Amino acid sequence: MTEKKSASHIVLTSHPHHVYNYSQINWGDKDPKVRGPIVATLSNKNERNSIGTHSGSYSVYRALALASGSLPKDHRSDLSMTNPISEIGPFPSWEDPKKIVSLDPWGAKVAQIFEDEICQELDIKPSIAITKARLQIEEVQRALREGKLKADGKILHDNGDISVTKAAIEPVWYLPGLAQRFEIDEVDLRKALFEETGGMFPELVTRFDLKVFLPPIGSTSVYIMGDVNLLGSDNVSITCRVHDECNGSDVFGSDICTCRPYLIHGIEESLKKAQEGGVGLVIYFRKEGRALGEVTKFLVYNARKRQEGGDSAEKYFYRTECVAGVQDMRFQELMPDVLHWLGIKTLDRFISMSDMKYQAVVNSGITVKERVEIPQDLIPDDASVEIEAKKAAGYYSPEGHESDLDKIKGRDFDDE
Repeated sequence: MTEKKSASHIVLTSHPHHVYNYSQINWGDKDPKVRGPIVATLSNKNERNSIGTHSGSYSVYRALALASGSLPKDHRSDLSMTNPISEIGPFPSWEDPKKIVSLDPWGAKVAQIFEDEICQELDIKPSIAITKARLQIEEVQRALREGKLKADGKILHDNGDISVTKAAIEPVWYLPGLAQRFEIDEVDLRKALFEETGGMFPELVTRFDLKVFLPPIGSTSVYIMGDVNLLGSDNVSITCRVHDECNGSDVFGSDICTCRPYLIHGIEESLKKAQEGGVGLVIYFRKEGRALGEVTKFLVYNARKRQEGGDSAEKYFYRTECVAGVQDMRFQELMPDVLHWLGIKTLDRFISMSDMKYQAVVNSGITVKERVEIPQDLIPDDASVEIEAKKAAGYYSPEGHESDLDKIKGRDFDDE
């Protein structure tokens, strides 16, 4: 009886002794052909010019699908008819290697730009997809019924639907530019990424010829209200809400924070701007719990409610530091990249109180004319702890903050 042999073998990326035939990436070149495609697919490992994979946060599910046999190992994406429903760019910011370092500005157009290469069996995938949709949001429908919003039949419909163009953006990190943005050495950056991901990506420290990394983190969603063709124009007025994910509030309506109310306010203000002839933007980042994660966030909730004296604004950030060691890990320095991808030079109304977001935007060269805080009547009772603590920590508020934070209390667990 002959022994059955495996039909495949493992290639260790920490041992780069193979002959590679990949395209060098010239980040920031105005000609996408010269810039080159981002190849992070696994169909031919010798063609890869990037570290990581597309849809990195879902790569384990793809591995399960392959292992179980539900996904053919040789599947190649059929990209016909998937091209963007609306054209965005190119803009001059795409040619500046310092303006955009955390996404591929050409990521939505690869099927058209690199059609010949794809026909020659180079497995290239988009990292951005652009489509259209209608949003059905209960608060917007209620505001329409109450006369606070008016239907126009084009952007806001009689039934309360909102017509939008939306984009999904996977992170694509240009490591030299990322290191420069944070003013750290690229070697130190690569070492930290390698070590703090448990050695998941050995190419970070063995393949310094590979300059692009697709990290296994969540994507970014952009919702555009109004004429997409106005983006990049010097004369268009823009309202923008930059929002970081909060599943508990955004989806399920938890009242311990202001996230969903502020998100809805941003949507309504963006909608109004579009109806005035401008463009409204809502940019949604997957940075749950200030990028600390939902488990950490819920642990902090428990500690806040159980601490001596109860949940108070005075100790709002302290409890986060006790659990996580840091107040915030969102690193808003990368956030403005999506605004530069959209060709934005000025935000007329910025629906955010966060100084971190504001400073990141203006430091990237974008002008902010007006900052808009959340209206007082939209703040849930149990969220007063959060909002007053943030105001005291420097969040924008024209009227300032409560001076005695210890008196700002949230509910205890007996009242939940």
